[in-house]
Order: sequence, then C-alpha cells, then structure tokens
Amino acid sequence: MKPKASKRLSLTWVSLLCISCFFLGVTFTSRFRGSDSGSQLILKHRRHNEVTDDYGHEKEKSHEKDVAEEVLKTHKAIESLGKSVAMLQKQLSVRHGYQQVVDVSTTNTSTEGNQRKKVFMVIGINTAFSSRQRRDSLRETWMPQGEKLEKLEKEKGIVVKFMIGHSATPHSILDKEIDSEDAQYKDFFRLDHVEGYYNLSAKTKTFFSSAVATWDAEFYVKIDDDVHVNLGMLASTLALHRYKPRVYIGCMKSGPVLTKKTAKYREPEFWKFGEEGNKYFRHATGQIYAISKDLATYISNNQPILHKYANEDVTLGSWFIGLEVEHINDGNFCCSTPDCQLKAEAGEVCVASFDWTCSGVCKSVGRMWMVHMFCGEDDEAVWDANYNSLR
Repeated sequence: MKPKASKRLSLTWVSLLCISCFFLGVTFTSRFRGSDSGSQLILKHRRHNEVTDDYGHEKEKSHEKDVAEEVLKTHKAIESLGKSVAMLQKQLSVRHGYQQVVDVSTTNTSTEGNQRKKVFMVIGINTAFSSRQRRDSLRETWMPQGEKLEKLEKEKGIVVKFMIGHSATPHSILDKEIDSEDAQYKDFFRLDHVEGYYNLSAKTKTFFSSAVATWDAEFYVKIDDDVHVNLGMLASTLALHRYKPRVYIGCMKSGPVLTKKTAKYREPEFWKFGEEGNKYFRHATGQIYAISKDLATYISNNQPILHKYANEDVTLGSWFIGLEVEHINDGNFCCSTPDCQLKAEAGEVCVASFDWTCSGVCKSVGRMWMVHMFCGEDDEAVWDANYNSLR
C-alpha cells in the first residue's frame, strides 16, 4: 500500500512544478517584452527627434533661400525704379527745354495770331550791355535807323536787330538802360538768356531758336557788333544759294585746339579732339556767318540736346559736322580792312570786313566810320540788290 502513495505524491509534485515553471516563464517573457517595447519607444523617439531636427534645418535653409530671393527681387526692383526715374528726368529735361522754346516764341512774336512773318533774312548783331558805343557806331554807318529800318524789313524782307539777353538780376539798371535804348531806336531782339562772355554758345542757340519762332526767313545771320557789313552785297550773295538745302556760309577755318589754362580761347574738352596739337574741324569764323532755314530749324527743334563747347563758332560747326550740310567758304565774308578798300576801289565790295588781329575792326568805335567810308557800298545798293525776297 505504501508504494502507491509515494508514487501519487511524486506525480502531484511534478504537476505543481510544471505549473510553477509555466507561470514563471510567462512572467519572465512579459517582462522581457516590456523592456524590449521600452527600448523601441526610446529608439522611435530618438528617430523622431532626428527627423524633426532635419526638417527644421531644411525649413531654416528654405527660409533663408526665400529671404535671399526676396532681397534680390527688391534690389532689381530698385534698379528698375532708378532707371525709370532717370528716364523720366531726361524726358522732363527735354520737355522743359521744349517749353522754353515755346515761351521764347510767345515772348518774341509781334505779329497778330502768332503768325510768323515771311522775310528773306534775319540778321542778329551780337552785343552786350557795355557796348552802347559800338551799337551807335553801326547805327551811324551801315545799319539803317528808324523808318529806313522798318522799310528795309517791309520792302526787302531784311530784318536787322541787336540781339541781347538780360542780366542775372531781373529788372536791373542794365536791363532798364536797354529798355530805354530800345524805346528810342526799336532795333533790339530780346532773348531769354543771361548775358555773359562764357555763355556765347548758349546765346547763339537761343538766338536761332527764337528767330525761327518769330520770323519765317530763308536765311539767318549772326554778326558781331565790331564788324563792318555791306547789306546789299550780303543779300545778293545769299540769294545765290537760296535754293540749296542746308547751307552754312562764312569764312571756314580750322584753328588749333588750345589746352593751356592761360589761353584766351582754351577748350576744356580738348581731349575730345584727339592728341595734343590737333586742330578743330572746319567751321565758319564767329565774326559773321549765315545758315539756311532748315539748319536754323534743326537747331530750334533739337535745342535741348545740342552740346555746347567753350567757343561759340566751334559749337555751331559741331552741330553740323555730322549732317548733310554744304559748307560754303566765301572769302568775301572776312576781308581785312586794307583789302576791303582795294576791292571797293576795283568795284567789288566785300560782304564783311574786320581785322583778324582784333577779331573785329580794331578800335571799332573810333574807326568804323573810316572803314565804312573806304569799304562801304553805295547807300542805294541794298535797295537795288538783285533778288526778290518774298518769293
């Protein structure tokens, strides 16, 4: 009986041991899996942080790129705006220049309805505030006065005026003196220009533009107030070229380009004319020259953009050097005072006479009457000139 009981006990203990081992295994497995899951969670969290950091870095790079692109766009927009402003400034400058021409036209037009009077030629005698005696010397010799001056314009289509601007101070005593002189002689053409020796190029430009706006002439002539002129010979000479387009008439010369600061006619922009010692292009000497209507109109239309050099005669020549212009070199426009007498005695009077050494008649106030006596044409020459000014 005892052996059977021992066997049963052994089976019972074996069963209990198996069950215990089973539960122990389950418990161990559960703890192991929990530990593994924790490790996985930590790994996932690290990976998430890494991804988040990478994304933030990429986002920061993208933001920096966007900012750089915006800065570039803004810079380009500023450049474009700057160019637009510069273009507008140029347009306004041209517009302002054009308006000045219109204003000058309105100021100087004396005919009804702003209609330009048709004439043969307009002569502008360049003068200054201090040149009253020079003006009187011309009035007493070759320049008609009063009724004769009006008759010359009405019957022969020849307008002769002293051209002068105004002082830097409006309504100064200088301006009032010119007002008084003009009221007496009625032979001035007033310009919207500030007088000054170094402004001659600008004055010449203003004269042609203003004259074109006032008179419809076939020729426009500029003369200095210390030059002797025979009006009849001038009119007859110009009439020979009246049917030619774009003519530029005078004594053509080509002087040296002066670079020294002490030189009277120094050219500040000498470098534009090549190497030192070079000469200017051919141009008419400034004492007297004539241009046809189309060239004067060209000056008037392009006044705001025509460049001015230091010397007025060079400046005028530069405006024509690149155009289809006929340069007519006529020695009768620059006779010296001894030569003009010899020619007059031979029956061939000069168009104009002066002394090269003085760039005009030397001591013209006291000598103009003498030059006129020996070199002047007959008083009726201008009235008998062989041309019809109004056709």
